[in-house]
This record gives sequence, C-alpha cells and structure tokens, in this order.
Amino acid sequence: MHQDSITVEHNILSPEATEQTRPAKPQHPYQVLRMLPKDATPAQQDSAIQATFQPKEIRYSSRPDTLHIPGHEIGKSIKDVNIPKYYKESFFSKDTLFHPEIAGGRYGVAGDPVPYTVKSDDTISILLILSFIIVMVSFSKSKLFFMRQLKSCFYLSHRESSISETSIEIRFQIFMVVLTSLLWSLLQYFYTTHYIGTTFILSSQYHLIAIFLGMNLSYFILKSIIYAGVNTVFFERKKNVQWQKTLLFLVSMEGVMIFPAVMVRSYFDIPIQSITTYALIVVVFVKLLTFYKSYAIFFRQIHPFFQIILYFCALEAVPMAAFWGAVAITGNYLNINF
Repeated sequence: MHQDSITVEHNILSPEATEQTRPAKPQHPYQVLRMLPKDATPAQQDSAIQATFQPKEIRYSSRPDTLHIPGHEIGKSIKDVNIPKYYKESFFSKDTLFHPEIAGGRYGVAGDPVPYTVKSDDTISILLILSFIIVMVSFSKSKLFFMRQLKSCFYLSHRESSISETSIEIRFQIFMVVLTSLLWSLLQYFYTTHYIGTTFILSSQYHLIAIFLGMNLSYFILKSIIYAGVNTVFFERKKNVQWQKTLLFLVSMEGVMIFPAVMVRSYFDIPIQSITTYALIVVVFVKLLTFYKSYAIFFRQIHPFFQIILYFCALEAVPMAAFWGAVAITGNYLNINF
C-alpha cells in the first residue's frame, strides 16, 4: 500500500529541488508541479499542491463600486443575489435563439388569412346534413299527409273541410318553420357578405347568422299572431284554424324549396345573383299561393275583390317589406365601414 503523499513529501522532492525552493516559496501550482518527478501520480501532484498552498479566508473589499452605468444607482455587492436588472439582461435576453428552452414564434410577414366559407364550416355543414336527414325521415312517414296538403293548395273544394293532423305532423311542421328560418338566415348572410361587407362588429359569423335566425323566427311568429288576431274579428273559428294550418304548411314548403339554393351556394359557389333570383321566384310563388288560399278560405263566397287586396297587402305584403328592410338595416348597422 502507498503511504500518504503528504507525510513522505521530503522523499518525493530531490535534494537539489529542495535547495532551489528554500529561497522563495512557490507562487503558482505550475512551479510546484515542475519540482515533482515526471512519474508522479495525480494523487501525489494534488497532495503536493495542498501541502504548499493553504486556503485562507476570502475578504471582499469594502470600498464602494464606482464601475456602474452613468445615470443608474451604484451596483450592489456580489453577495447580494438581487442584482440590478441590467447586470443579468442583455439586448438578446428575450430572443428565442438565445433561449432555446423558450418556444419560438413565426418569423416573416404574416400572409392573408383564408376567408370564411360555409363549406369549410363543420358546424353549419353538420347542421344542414342533420336537417336534411330529419326532413327525409319525417317526409317518408307523413307522405300521405303532405300529398293531401299539397293537393288542397291547388284544388279548390266546394266543401268546407279541414285536413286532420296528428301531433307528430304538427311538430314536424313546426320544425320545418325553424329550418326555414335557418335557411333564410343563411341566404341573408350570403347576401349581406356579398353586397354590404365582410367585416362586422361581431366577434364571429355565427353571431350574425344567429341574429338573422332570431329575426326570421320573430317574423313568422308575429305574422301568425297578427293573422290570428285579425281573423278572429272578421271570420269564424273553423276558417281561422284551417288558415293557420295552411299557413304553417306554406312556410314549411317555402323551406323545402329554398333548401337547394342554400346547398348549391354553400358547396358549389353559385353566383349570388342566381341565388337571389331563385329566392325571389320562390317568394313570389309562395305569396301567390298564399293569396289564392286566403281567397279560397275567406273570400270565395262573398267575392269582394277590393277587400282581399287590402287584406293581403296589410297582412302579407307590408310585413314582408318591413322585415326585409329591417334585415338590410341590421346588416348595414353591424358592418364596419372603413
């Protein structure tokens, strides 16, 4: 076994080296290592350095630090961990390349965002697909009822009879009214974004569609209430019930006819001018059918031409014109004009 190199230091150093080191103590570890033999082990080298140099207590200067940035306070002691900010931060301290642990951002100029389209909107697409499936399933179960309703719209019977409806058929027609309101709100959204603008004060396009949906539902509900109030005063209850059923069926058929327009506009980019023309044709057709049914139910026996014109204009034409004007005003009000 090797003895402790500190106890045998006088055996490691040669007599000539000892005489040379007596006049002056080595000042650097390099001088001590030169005094050792070439075959000295690392442990012997370390022991020789420890025997020559003894650790002393570190005494820091108590003089004030005058090497600081002009205009700033004097720097604190190095013992103080809370050093000034300019000592530990630099111009590149927040750069992601200087700090690889921080996620870097995107460099360069941002490109133009992809414009919103309904065909890329999963929510609207799923809603339209589910609506189509529900309509097809319900129509297959109530096909005979709809055929009778459709026949009664064009065939003028001499007997005053009303088609009986089950609760399922009534609920389905109410659902069709809601679907018609949704389809009209989408068409109004297409029209607004094309003719008025694409930037609105709303945070999402869903908000604009929801506003149009609420306006359409309110329009159909208020129109039904006005019809019920006026018809109760001038006509008997049986005719009023027949008219309410007819009006509900006409609104449902209006939704069925504009459904293809919404689909082709959403997924095939058909020009909005063609969609607008088709929607106007549907509206005119439904209004003519409404005029015919109001005549067949209320005015067929008395034949008052002026009264039916006044009745139709007051309860159908004027509310519709006011509603479309309100939709246009709403779109212009919510649009951001630069």
